[in-house]
Amino acid sequence: MATAWFVTHPEVAIDPAVPVPDWGLSTEGHRRAALMAARPWARTLVAVFSSAERKARETAFVLGLPVRVRAALGENDRSATGYLPKAEFEATADLFFAHPEQSIRGWERAVDAQARIVAAVGAALAEAPPGEVAIVAHGAVGALLRCHLAGLPISRAEDQPPGGGGHLFGFDRATCRLTPWWRIEA
Repeated sequence: MATAWFVTHPEVAIDPAVPVPDWGLSTEGHRRAALMAARPWARTLVAVFSSAERKARETAFVLGLPVRVRAALGENDRSATGYLPKAEFEATADLFFAHPEQSIRGWERAVDAQARIVAAVGAALAEAPPGEVAIVAHGAVGALLRCHLAGLPISRAEDQPPGGGGHLFGFDRATCRLTPWWRIEA
């Protein structure tokens, strides 16, 4: 069984004056990413793919392999609102998942983000050699991918656990059988 590991970046240094795709990891995020690199699954990787967003690239680079950056692995496009305070962001994200066919506040529609991440992950896996692969990206598109792989309608129920990111799940490259989410350093 070869596993594809979908990894979400850990905690970021939030700066409302900086575009969200340009945010890097916080000190805690860097610490957790370094711990992730020592996990047994990380030492078996044959390829690493990453979103083009800085926080994802910083997470991917610690895995010690050349990183193949793919813009289509990016988070749902939220540039219409940019930074939102936490409570407002969570409420908007709830609506994003609850109404996948609608653009919420100008955000990319969930159905479109899902189609994009499914195609991007499929392309990455087709390009990768046989074996264990890491795809480093983001929480919302990870939830959308999980819904697709599990044959479920789009729902926030498949989102990563709360706490600032830094989770992963695996799926069998042949059967798409899913593991639960867990913390990257666990």
